[in-house]
Amino acid sequence: MESVTRIKVRYAETDQMGVVHHSVYAVYLEAARVDFLERVGLPYHRVEARGVFFPVVELGLTFRAPARFGEEVEVRTRLAELSSRALLFRYRVEREGVLLAEGFTRHLCQVGERAARIPEDIYRALSVLHLK
Repeated sequence: MESVTRIKVRYAETDQMGVVHHSVYAVYLEAARVDFLERVGLPYHRVEARGVFFPVVELGLTFRAPARFGEEVEVRTRLAELSSRALLFRYRVEREGVLLAEGFTRHLCQVGERAARIPEDIYRALSVLHLK
């Protein structure tokens, strides 16, 4: 399954050249990931309220073309890997079909302050998505 999150580029997100600063893409990926989980019935604020967290342990991005102030970009998000303790999301940032950036985030399940197995109900919900 893939979700599409639309984001309007704000002026504050651009650098002196008028291009979205590379650091902002991590924020775009987070917004898209939270949106993805919301759409599949796992609102992240509710997951965290249970004491379950999925911190980012690895982030990778490759930039292909710039995004600029006022443009609308689409972040395409999919769950690419799932194990008993970790998730890997893949992303494509596009503007009108043009690839701007692609990347991934890897997340480790944490319950309280310790690494842990993904709770069974969350794992089941994610495993169905991973197969699509």
